[in-house]
Amino acid sequence: MGVRSRAAAAGQNMFRSLAEPNYRLFFAGQAVSVIGTWMQRVAQDWLVLQITDSPVALGMTTALQFLPMLLFGIWGGVIVDRVDRRRAIGWAQAASAVLAAILAVATLTGTVTLGLVYLLAVGLGLVTVIDVPARQAFVTELVGADDYVNAQALNSSVNNTGRLVGPAIAGGLIAWVGAGPAFALNAVSFVAVLIVLARMDPSRLRKPPVLRRGPGQARQGLAYVWRHPTLRACLLVVAVVGLFGQNFRVVLPVLARDELGGNAATYGWLTAALGLGAVLGGLASATRHRPSGPGLVLATLAFAVVNGLAAVAPGLDTALLAMVGVGITNITFNTLARTLLQLGTDPVLQGRVLAVHGLVFLGSTPIGAPLLGWVCALWGARAGLWVAAGTALIAAVAVWPALGRARPPAPAADPTRPATVDPRSALDAELPE
Repeated sequence: MGVRSRAAAAGQNMFRSLAEPNYRLFFAGQAVSVIGTWMQRVAQDWLVLQITDSPVALGMTTALQFLPMLLFGIWGGVIVDRVDRRRAIGWAQAASAVLAAILAVATLTGTVTLGLVYLLAVGLGLVTVIDVPARQAFVTELVGADDYVNAQALNSSVNNTGRLVGPAIAGGLIAWVGAGPAFALNAVSFVAVLIVLARMDPSRLRKPPVLRRGPGQARQGLAYVWRHPTLRACLLVVAVVGLFGQNFRVVLPVLARDELGGNAATYGWLTAALGLGAVLGGLASATRHRPSGPGLVLATLAFAVVNGLAAVAPGLDTALLAMVGVGITNITFNTLARTLLQLGTDPVLQGRVLAVHGLVFLGSTPIGAPLLGWVCALWGARAGLWVAAGTALIAAVAVWPALGRARPPAPAADPTRPATVDPRSALDAELPE
C-alpha cells in the first residue's frame, strides 16, 4: 500500500463514526454550540475578574457552577437511565439558552452583579447534572461499541475546536464591545443542537433497556464502580486530575494578567492554545479502537510533565506552546478514562456510571476551584500549575498497580438487545480486567 493509500485509510479510520447519519448530525450541532459555550466561559471569567479583581471570586463562580454536580450528580445518572436521552439533551440545551440570554441582557443593560452571576452559575450547574451524563451516554446510542473511542475522541475534538475558536473570538469581542454580546451569541448557538436533535432518525438509535423505577438505584451505580478495581482506579485518577489539574478557568486568567502582563485577549489566546492541543490530541485518540489501563497512566504522567513545563514558561510564546502540550495530554487522558468506563459497564448502568464520572470530574470543581484560586492569590498562577503537575504525578503512581497491567476491556453488551441481567443483580457482573 502506497503512502497516499495509507494516509487515506488513516483518515477514514479517524472519522469513521461520521458514517453514521445520526452521529453526523449530533457532531454538526455540537460544532456550532460549543463555540458559543467557550465564548461565554471566557466572557464570564473575565467579567467576574473585572467586577471583583479577585482570583478567589473567580474560583467561587466556577465552584458554584459545578456544585450541583457534586450534590446531585448521581441522581442525574438515574434520571438519564430512566428517560429518553435525546429528549433530555433537548430540554437541557433549551434551559442553557435561557440562562445565557438572561446573563446577556443583564450585562448589556449594565445591571449585572456578582450575585446574579453566582445565581446563574448555579442554574447552569443544575442543567449540567442532566446534560453531561445524557450527552456522554447518548454516544452509545449513536454508534456501535467498536466506535466508542472514535466517537468520544471526535466529540472531544469538536469541543476543543470550540475551545480554540470561541476564546479567540471572545477575547477580541470583549476588548471591543464588552462581554454582553458573547453571552448573547452563546444563547443563539444552542438552537443548532435543538435542530439536529429534531432531525435525527429515532429508528437508527441503539436504545438501551429503560430502567424501571426502584429503590437504591443511585447507590447501585456507586456500588458497581466500587466492586471493580479497574473502574475504581480509573475514577480515582479522574478525581485527582479533575480536582487539582483541570481548573484552567481559575489559573489561566491570573496567569494572563499577573504573570504575562496581558489582558482578556491574552487569556483568550492561552485558552485557544489549550484548545488547539486538545484538537490535536483528540484526533490522535480517534485512531484508537481500544483504550487501556497503561495508556491512561502514561497520559496522566504526560499531563504532569507538561504542566510543569507551563509553570516555568518565561513568556507568552513559550506559555502558548506549553498550553498546546497541556491540551494534548488533557484530552487524551479524558478520552481514555471515559471510554474505559463505557466499555467496562453494563448498558443498563451506563447513565449512572457516567454520572459517577461526572461527579468526580466536574463535581470536584467546587472544591478544587476555590482551592486553586486561593493558591494563585497567595503564590501566583505558576504555583497553581505546579500543584496540577505534582498531584497528577502522585495519582499516576498510586493507580499503577490497578491499571498498569489492565487489558483493554471487551465492548459492553449491545444495548439494542434485551438486558441479560436484572439491573438489581448487575452488581455481580464481572468487569474484564
